[in-house]
Amino acid sequence: MLKQKSTIAFLKRLRLWPNLNAWIVLSGLTILGWSCTSSGDKLPILGQRKAVLKTVDGKLVTDSVYHTIPDFNFLSQYGDTVTAKTFANKIYVADFFFTSCPTICPKMKVQLKRVYEKYKNNPDVALLSHSIDPEHDTVPVLKEFADNLGITGRQWLFVTGDREKIYDIGQNSYMVTAQQDSSAVGGVVHSGAFILIDKDKHIRGLYDGTTEAGVGKLMNDMDRLLAEYKQ
Repeated sequence: MLKQKSTIAFLKRLRLWPNLNAWIVLSGLTILGWSCTSSGDKLPILGQRKAVLKTVDGKLVTDSVYHTIPDFNFLSQYGDTVTAKTFANKIYVADFFFTSCPTICPKMKVQLKRVYEKYKNNPDVALLSHSIDPEHDTVPVLKEFADNLGITGRQWLFVTGDREKIYDIGQNSYMVTAQQDSSAVGGVVHSGAFILIDKDKHIRGLYDGTTEAGVGKLMNDMDRLLAEYKQ
């Protein structure tokens, strides 16, 4: 029970609770559907599993389908289209922010730049930052923001697009808070989480993007995930 309470407390701190209530079922001492731990040193796959029926060798069998990030269509700081195919054969870290955010965003970008610097020019790694204020964060604004951070190339993409689609993919696919809130500073509220996505578009970890410790854990897990593919 202590482990369960500490997990919930962590999710609340990242503004991930109660968004996860819709897809996480608490039962006894475990969180059903939240993860499937593989053998060895592999990271778990997070998210609700769905049981599906399929035919194998003429027999009807039940298989598990893991939660995946669906396709999307946004514009990068370079003005071109970014889709799920942009990240084919890559692991990537996703987050949600807005350029005029005066609270947690500056901390998050300092921490995410640590990730950028460590994996710079690694063809297997990408970063994807979604603006939740697309009316202000146009392509030129995102380009200037990236330039001011010292970001070059296409390894770290900052994207904008339809507001509702960004909110939807944040809350229902990446399972983090991303929505309008008139009571919040800047009029929008979002999670401080970094989300680690594997090459199959599965969520493999959630991390506090505002702290060195949280991002240190993220980078350790990225190394573990990259090692999985080398095996």
